[in-house]
Amino acid sequence: MGLARTAVLGLGLAFLFYQLASRFYTILPIHIGGQVEKQFELVEATFRKNFQDGWERDGASFVVYHKGKKVVDLWGGYADTASLRKWKEDTISVVFSTTKAVTALCVALLVDRGQLKYDDLVIKYWPEFGKHGKKNVTVQWVMSHMAGLAYVDEAITEEDALDHKRLARIFEEQTPNWPPGTATGYHALTYGWLVDQLIRRADPQKRGIGQFFRENIAQPNNIDFHIGLPKEQEYRVARLTLPGIMDTMSEVITDYHIAMFVSSIIKILFDTPISHVMNNPIWLKSFGVNTYNNPDYHRMEQGAGLGIGNARSLAQTFELMLEGKIIKKETLLQFSKPFINETDVILDMTLAKGQGLMFESLRRKHAKKTDYLCGHPGYGGQNVKFDLKNNLVFAYVNNGLKSGMDDFCRTYIRLKNA
Repeated sequence: MGLARTAVLGLGLAFLFYQLASRFYTILPIHIGGQVEKQFELVEATFRKNFQDGWERDGASFVVYHKGKKVVDLWGGYADTASLRKWKEDTISVVFSTTKAVTALCVALLVDRGQLKYDDLVIKYWPEFGKHGKKNVTVQWVMSHMAGLAYVDEAITEEDALDHKRLARIFEEQTPNWPPGTATGYHALTYGWLVDQLIRRADPQKRGIGQFFRENIAQPNNIDFHIGLPKEQEYRVARLTLPGIMDTMSEVITDYHIAMFVSSIIKILFDTPISHVMNNPIWLKSFGVNTYNNPDYHRMEQGAGLGIGNARSLAQTFELMLEGKIIKKETLLQFSKPFINETDVILDMTLAKGQGLMFESLRRKHAKKTDYLCGHPGYGGQNVKFDLKNNLVFAYVNNGLKSGMDDFCRTYIRLKNA
């Protein structure tokens, strides 16, 4: 009983402290741009309310396609609050792990062309990879975070990250963190480097992930998304800001489930599996210090966390996929089914994964257990999802990073439910 009273008192004081502190915040003028179809006006009102309530402290974009038509295209706030630079129609931002969905689509395209199979052993394309107990790793295990390579023992330098041959050697020499295929554990950054190695070997032209995506998907369809941003486009990139203590408290007060999510992330501070994942490379940080604003890193072809775009480019990519303009229907059906649904040994939560995507069961009336929202969340609240059953695609990107993500991100959940 004493513990319960203490918890209630703590929350009460936190809420009071938040209310007092919020009075000293500088409130910037709210501006919203874009357009929505008449039947989706509630979405625009919800997008605006996120700013009015102070939940969206910087900038954001949100786009929805329904039955092949773009019905929502909104942006607002600030790309950089310090300089009062507004978030414009062409503003782009780092989308963190939502990049993985785009990378996964590149692999699906290779599968669609018959140049790769999910069931293939990785050593079919990359023989040197098979050392130290990795010879039975399949492409699907890599895509589903089951390869046991969530982190590597050798420190990855900036020079390594720019040299795919050096990265190949690091992964060839690495002993798995657990026996491959026996568990799934989130490969937060290594996913991007491993998939890049696969693409370089399966693609007849031996292109890396950035070039492959650009030449096969982005350029032919005029998609403003980049895995390896050209230097001359840097001026359009929004500045990322980390959530402060008061921001986190506000999120937790809104939804106590966010506290459970945040507590799992705090494990990064201790000697835990997730700390090994997040502390190598040491120079790429999004907790405490945010190095994702470094323009030098924006030019890296890192297919797990350094994709740069906005809600429009993400939604457009997966809308074209649903229309059959990137992969065939048979491949899409394979792409859209979970491969494993178990407790993630890194994140310590149950997640459905497969082919590089994450899956969420539809909670709508008449939905079957086999109906899913497919896509990938990213740190700070970024997200892209597609729904085959309802012919729906939506994406959310922001630069005022949130403490929660996916269904633990209140701004995203509001928009999703609208």
